[in-house]
Amino acid sequence: MNKKIFRVLFLLLVVFSLVWSVACQSEKKETAAIQKTVIQIGDKEIQTKDEAIYKTREFNGQKREYLSLDFSKIDRPASVSEFQQVFHQPPIRQYRTGTCWCFATTSFLESELKRLGRGQFKLSEMYTVYWEYVEKARRFIKEKGNSFLGEGSEHNAVIARMKQYGAVPESAYTGLLPGKTEHDHSALFAELNNYLEFCKKNQYWDEEKAIAYVKLILNKHLGEPPSVIEVNGQKMTPKEYLEKVLQLPLDDYVCFMSFKYVPFYTKGEYRAPDNWWHSQDYYNVPLDEFYQAIVNALKNGYSVALGGDVSEPGINGEEGLAVIPSFDILPSLIDQDSREFRFYNNTSTDDHAIHAVGITQKGGHTWFLIKDSGAGAHRGPYKGYLFFRDDFVRLKMLTFMVHKDAVADLLKKFEQK
Repeated sequence: MNKKIFRVLFLLLVVFSLVWSVACQSEKKETAAIQKTVIQIGDKEIQTKDEAIYKTREFNGQKREYLSLDFSKIDRPASVSEFQQVFHQPPIRQYRTGTCWCFATTSFLESELKRLGRGQFKLSEMYTVYWEYVEKARRFIKEKGNSFLGEGSEHNAVIARMKQYGAVPESAYTGLLPGKTEHDHSALFAELNNYLEFCKKNQYWDEEKAIAYVKLILNKHLGEPPSVIEVNGQKMTPKEYLEKVLQLPLDDYVCFMSFKYVPFYTKGEYRAPDNWWHSQDYYNVPLDEFYQAIVNALKNGYSVALGGDVSEPGINGEEGLAVIPSFDILPSLIDQDSREFRFYNNTSTDDHAIHAVGITQKGGHTWFLIKDSGAGAHRGPYKGYLFFRDDFVRLKMLTFMVHKDAVADLLKKFEQK
């Protein structure tokens, strides 16, 4: 090799070494600047491993397989009597309807009537449901079919319909035709949906005529709601019954959620299909405050209407329990982000509304007494009640409604924004 070629190779080697040295130093500086966040499970983390197992149940004459766990290992309250309870009417069933939102919120308002000293009342769920169907259809027509149509709704829909149409006692309107003892809205909703889809297909947007026909469908399946009722020998309209007899402070009820898509301590929309009118009246708070508000309310004598996901292996009507199994996530790892992730990927969905009426401690956990109108709870050991463990509430309950006095300190944070 001649000297000229050797000098060139030597110079190239020197240049490469310098470049490599600078790159390494730069990389070291960048690496040193990165602050890593470590997730740590504390020494006190005690979690019995829940094995995922398959079980079968019979539904409409057919056996179905579903994922579950062995609930016998769970240290649970022994009975409903173990809970510190808020007054509530006995559990009743919604049967074959998608109207849990109304059963839960009506039950909540009945508890409020007692707490406020108004007395004990059993109100008609179906009176509210009737008018909710009317208003859903009205919006569908106004929006030319660009509005979600389903049987479900949200807690604050009950407040809105009562403000608009009043309320009546259960005895004045059951929504059951003569000879019927159980609700079944399958035929009703099919006919309603078919008619509104016909309107959409044919661009028929005459609101007055369309709503008149919707009422004919509802009257056929539910019976016509009363325009006048008699209470203690006195005739009055449903709105007069609400204002003069019930005297419910409807503006005093507030709804909360806990999501990162809206800034905390501001109000925003709950992004769920059953929020069909896109209400933005939800107070958004961090998860710890969301959960603690529920606990504090129950401990202080307020009941809470809850909404969230009940389609999980950890909830079982026959057992009467709702927990988060270890094969899903450990309780100490339930936080704002794990909750958000499940809502984002639709493993936590808005599919049921219930009424929290009690609280207790057992096995190192807080347990909630849930009054439930769904079929599963009524098949179980507690006949219309479920026991929700704290981890299930933190991860799977997405919204709640409560009287504003129960969350006065939390609401002050919104005033300061």
